[in-house]
Amino acid sequence: MQARPSRWTCVPYEVAVARRLAAGLGVSSTVGTVLARRGFADPDEARRFLAAEERHDPRSLPGVPEACELILEHVRRGTRIAVFGDYDVDGVCSTAMLVRTLRALGAEPAWALPSRFDEGYGLSTAAVERLAARGTGLLVTVDCGITAVEQVAAAHAAGLDVVVTDHHRPGPVLPDCPIVHPAPPGTAPYPAALCAAGVVLKLSHALRDAADDDLDLAAVATVCDLVPLRDENRGIVREGLRALARSEKPGLRSLMAVAGVEPAALSEHALGFRLGPRINAAGRMGRADAALELLLTESGARADEIARELDSLNRERQEAETRILFAADAACAPQASSAALVVAGTGWHPGVVGIVASRLVEKWRRPAVVVALDEDGGAGRGSGRSISAYNLHAGLGACAAHLTRFGGHPMAAGVELEAASLHDFREALAAHAGSLLAPDDLIAVERVDAVVPGAELGLELAEELDLLRPFGIGNPQPTLLVPAARIANIAGMGEERQHARFTLVSGGARARGVAFDATQKSLAADDARHVAVRLETNRWNGAVEPRVVLRALCAPEPGSLRELGEGGSFWERLRAELERDAAHPPAPVASGSVTDRRGAGFAGVAGDLLSSGESVLVAVADVPRRRASLEALVAGMADGGLAVASWGALEADPSTATDFRHLLALDPPPGGMGDPLLRLAPCGHAAWGPEEAAFALAVWRAELELRPALTEAFRALRSLAPGAPATELESALTGGGAYPRSARCCGRVLRILGELGLVQTDVERPSCKVVEGVRSDLELSPAFRAYRTRFERVERALAGELPAAPRAAPAARAS
Repeated sequence: MQARPSRWTCVPYEVAVARRLAAGLGVSSTVGTVLARRGFADPDEARRFLAAEERHDPRSLPGVPEACELILEHVRRGTRIAVFGDYDVDGVCSTAMLVRTLRALGAEPAWALPSRFDEGYGLSTAAVERLAARGTGLLVTVDCGITAVEQVAAAHAAGLDVVVTDHHRPGPVLPDCPIVHPAPPGTAPYPAALCAAGVVLKLSHALRDAADDDLDLAAVATVCDLVPLRDENRGIVREGLRALARSEKPGLRSLMAVAGVEPAALSEHALGFRLGPRINAAGRMGRADAALELLLTESGARADEIARELDSLNRERQEAETRILFAADAACAPQASSAALVVAGTGWHPGVVGIVASRLVEKWRRPAVVVALDEDGGAGRGSGRSISAYNLHAGLGACAAHLTRFGGHPMAAGVELEAASLHDFREALAAHAGSLLAPDDLIAVERVDAVVPGAELGLELAEELDLLRPFGIGNPQPTLLVPAARIANIAGMGEERQHARFTLVSGGARARGVAFDATQKSLAADDARHVAVRLETNRWNGAVEPRVVLRALCAPEPGSLRELGEGGSFWERLRAELERDAAHPPAPVASGSVTDRRGAGFAGVAGDLLSSGESVLVAVADVPRRRASLEALVAGMADGGLAVASWGALEADPSTATDFRHLLALDPPPGGMGDPLLRLAPCGHAAWGPEEAAFALAVWRAELELRPALTEAFRALRSLAPGAPATELESALTGGGAYPRSARCCGRVLRILGELGLVQTDVERPSCKVVEGVRSDLELSPAFRAYRTRFERVERALAGELPAAPRAAPAARAS
């Protein structure tokens, strides 16, 4: 959950496209909205995405034909082949995959992984020399090598052939050897942004047809290496999860057992947060060889032994992370005003500084580099993480004068430097980041996929959203915003009450939820807030139920309303009513369509339409009485204010709605669902409930059932002094209180009083004279009868919309 202040944002989308997707795929409008916001417009395209069946010819991956030719030649010759990998999950998995492929081809490959602490990332000249001394004829790199120009040249000089398989960013000069890479310079990129294991999977497919037996390893690496889960990567993870559930690899089964992962309940979350960290722990806390042995062993007993060792290393990693994070966070405080953070410490374990950097970015919302200094304090090695608005790799390049070595990606990178350069590096990185980052970039932004009413947060939607799995980078789990909701029934959760469970209340709907790393105090508030959540299916003790997971809270600030259709002075609007036919108001010309969203919750429906970026006009029975609630409900959703009009104003001037794409009815129009006023805009939306229908009926009663208004207004007019100014006359007609009578209602009152001969009115001056001594029956006024007849039609139209009357208590029995 976002602990610091956060804001939310939505990508605009076409409502018609979302509806087309929903209809074409047979899913809810919410899922259609999510897909539309993620760039889909055609149902067939979206269907292919959901199916996750994208597959490409492995020989279309750049470099595969040349690499296959060289590898198979060495296999035929019986040459000694060595696979050189990396110490993270992707490197370990891809090394294991290629070793298994070469063994299946009949080779007996050797393998080597660098030490994070002694050698660092990538192929070194020393490693080349060691492999050459062992009689290696072919060196194949995985998850490294794209920048190893000198090392590949050294391998050639030592008589080795080399194949590089990698997915990292190439340098300006490429190694002189066959290179298998998704996007080498000067070549059309492969459709999928593969990780190293994905690259090896495609190479293995080209070398042998039965390479799918390593989809389980490829899935683990694809999730843990944070590559986009689009195109072919989706299929790798989805099929890989199924393969992992039935995997016969002893190492993976033992790893799932120590991690407490049930094969039948596998998810991408389990790969990223249960299995991956244990594989990574070997390279972070010691040597990655143990993790590679785990993935290659055929012995169940040995697999259990190594899995327990990795589980123990992972606990050590967690303890070290907690200790370093506490110290690093304290060191960030003096840099609170800087646009980038650089902290360092002696005794910090270099294997966990990257994780600590990620935690600092989450808390401080700015790029962070964490450096582990040598025991003598002379040099240091560190890792950095960034925010989406800042390219950390480019930032390190701008500060290269203060670094011994650096490399990585825009979002994550590694550095080496002398301790004496630490201060200058910190200042240079902060200055570079400060020149590019705006203050808003340092505020956490929750990207929302759909704005929904609380009533939609059920099991049906949760299961529909699962159609978008696997979730990850490039395809995150959808975030839903519930506007104007409340957090209730908060209770601590976890051994130390570091988490909380709660009830999300939106209108009349309730949903169970959890908030991780959030206290009861941080969630408690009396006011309604916009609540960003993720909706998931929670399985526990054989039961399945929907559950929301809190992502962010935003206290909405009241927005502004632009009331339309009330132009002109009070007397001009009154005159227009007098000129209108009381018995037969003109029927508007309307041709739009109407979507029935009654009972769904107005806040969610309004939020969805307003966040689309398309023009929306909200229609209500009475603007003044709705003003406060509308400002609260849609706060922060309508740039430039919310456009609103009363049904009376739209009835008087239907052209008010012509500039809007959507007409959203908070209250029903006088004719209910069949009223043509609902179709003034191309897209009408009926979003009222029984309470809104009762409110609208009360408003129309005050506007058309005029006996009380006639009594009050006539009494006020009689009390005026002769020749009273127009302002006093207006006050007498509108009445006092917070909600005076409308100009249209006052016009109706004057029409009836005039027809009965009780007043003589001149609206041009304006003036009004009471005729004394005249007594009359209201039924003699045609206008009074016409307005009452209109109200009776409104009553009939809204009768089915009203709240159900409470049942009478049963009569007591006589004893």
